[in-house]
Amino acid sequence: MTRNRDIPALSPETVALARSLLIHEDAVLLAFNKPSGMASQGGSSVGQSLDDLLWAFAKSNGKRPRLVHRLDQGTSGVILTARTQPAAASLSAAFAGREAKKTYLALVKGKLPPAEHGVIDASLVKVEEGGRPRMILAREGRKGAQPARTGWHVLARNGDHALIQISPETGRMHQIRVHLMSLGCPILGDGLYGEGQATGARVMLHAARLEVPHPDGGTLTLEAPVPEDFQTMAEKAGLQAGLK
Repeated sequence: MTRNRDIPALSPETVALARSLLIHEDAVLLAFNKPSGMASQGGSSVGQSLDDLLWAFAKSNGKRPRLVHRLDQGTSGVILTARTQPAAASLSAAFAGREAKKTYLALVKGKLPPAEHGVIDASLVKVEEGGRPRMILAREGRKGAQPARTGWHVLARNGDHALIQISPETGRMHQIRVHLMSLGCPILGDGLYGEGQATGARVMLHAARLEVPHPDGGTLTLEAPVPEDFQTMAEKAGLQAGLK
């Protein structure tokens, strides 16, 4: 069979990498455990992205899976793609309609809240600072402000460090990072939203679990194990018990 010239030729190593990240595969969707440092999509300053790796699953006619949501480059964990247009439409509608239940884990440092759980309900707006986009808390009525809600639950504490489980109800850019900063305990490794939090490591945020209506019916539950760097940082902070 002649290879479709529209399909990029991937090296065996690249195909193997794509396969190694796969955590679920069926007729209409694929799910991956994206490593930190890999962008979801390409760009002018981006090397190899997850979107590039999707060519490893392209059909002979050139059609390939497509992303239906994104994770920040520094965030690891579950990310979902659709193999067909109907599946993409169904999954996109589920995310837009807040039917997808997302669970993240974050390692934080700061003035920890005395409560064990709560909800942050604070709108966000995008601004440009030094040519770099970022999100800030927005007063009600501000032009461009987007409603944002984030549920949180402390799994483990040790001094001014904590392991927090996050359940975002909305999916705004950098939502979890800004909301945890507003709570007083920004994420470890976050130099953008946590002054003094830069550790030389990546932002310690992991998309651990995703529950979403399957396009063919029922509910699909996907889980990604905590990566080694996250586990190591949790141990250094004395929070490893919260990961069990």
